[in-house]
Amino acid sequence: MTGDIRLFAYVGPPVLVVSARSQPPGTSIRSRAELSAWLGSRPSAEWREPFTYTVDAEGVLRLAPRRSEHVACAGGEPVGAAGEMAFVPTADGWEVDEFGNLSTGYCPDLDCQALVVAVLGAIGVPHPAVFTHPIVFRRCPGCGERNIVRDGDFTCALCDAALPEVWNFG
Repeated sequence: MTGDIRLFAYVGPPVLVVSARSQPPGTSIRSRAELSAWLGSRPSAEWREPFTYTVDAEGVLRLAPRRSEHVACAGGEPVGAAGEMAFVPTADGWEVDEFGNLSTGYCPDLDCQALVVAVLGAIGVPHPAVFTHPIVFRRCPGCGERNIVRDGDFTCALCDAALPEVWNFG
């Protein structure tokens, strides 16, 4: 999958980018068979929690264990989407049980959901139609801190400044 993918730059601690570039990126998943092989190679204890995922500039899904940094999963590069994704086994392989955009390193906008849904559909992995755990991120114009907007409260958690209604990391 290629085309016009909106990319999100890394906005987390710079030291993690340096570290990420010295590690192998997450595993590229281009088919349902590759997903089954990768998940089958993981310790079963890892299946109890979501995995870290990114979608790269070419529209390729990358997966890594949950405690992996998104920037490491992405090889230090910008992403079209990032978050966490949980899988459950089925009679036909695996399906996505839950997914969202929780990545405080990239703080992707909610519109990346369409890309993730398209990528999962292209590789034939059943999934929910929308994020099961959507996160609204905003950067504070006052202090510059990254914020997660909770319960529609667009107020900075650190300095109480008003947060913008629209995504503002780009």
